[in-house]
Amino acid sequence: MHGLGNDFIIITATEAEKINSFSHFSLKACNRHFGIGADGVIFVLTSEKERVKIRIFNSDGTEAEMCGNGIRCLARFVYEKGIVKEKKFPVETLAGIIIPEIIKEKDRIKSIRVDMGEPSFDPEKIPVNISNPLSHPIQVGEKIFLFTALSTGPPHTVIFEIPEDWEKLGKEIEKHIFFPGKTNVDFVNILNKEEAIVKVWERGAGATLACGTGACAVTAAGVMNKLLERKVKIHLPGGTLFIEWSAKNNHLYMEGSAEEVFRGEIPDGII
Repeated sequence: MHGLGNDFIIITATEAEKINSFSHFSLKACNRHFGIGADGVIFVLTSEKERVKIRIFNSDGTEAEMCGNGIRCLARFVYEKGIVKEKKFPVETLAGIIIPEIIKEKDRIKSIRVDMGEPSFDPEKIPVNISNPLSHPIQVGEKIFLFTALSTGPPHTVIFEIPEDWEKLGKEIEKHIFFPGKTNVDFVNILNKEEAIVKVWERGAGATLACGTGACAVTAAGVMNKLLERKVKIHLPGGTLFIEWSAKNNHLYMEGSAEEVFRGEIPDGII
């Protein structure tokens, strides 16, 4: 499945039981030449607390706390498979409980809206090795940028410009000494107070066509830096996400599409 081109292999609980190492499986399955090809793998597991639990692994085999586009794909998958009957339901993730909601129009799924919870600018929770994560300078090679760091489940570093070599810079910033757990990097071009163009370098996956937690991070960082309103359109290479940072409960809400591309079987011994 994919959310705005950010694509995932989804493995059910029954099939997941056959896999010895989620990390090794993800590393091989996500290879676009010798595997299936994807930005990551979502394992749909049974939960003792909620109806659904997920674990998400990036294409490099590392585990992610949460994924905005992935959670929308997961929501559509479990709803259409009948694993859950409700249109709105809690999902257990490493980042806590996330609540997606199926939005239907004339009996068809129009989009998925997700309560992403509260963003955190606490340096220890992000984590980031600086005391003030708002508009802090970072040097990469001979270039210096101002960045805002925050967590929207996984850590994000938001830079309000898109350099020509943003992919190269994203790869270097991901592993910068400031970020003990590495970081996702969001490069932003502000169009107006309600719209922004974003390019994302995802930790563990590289440049992707979309990032839901990144779109949320850009919105929160934009509000904190007085560059964006609380309700915005975030334009990513794969499409547009609608983000709202509620002033009532401080929660971020993301709405966008999720589509199934194909179903298949993996022969024994291949991956």
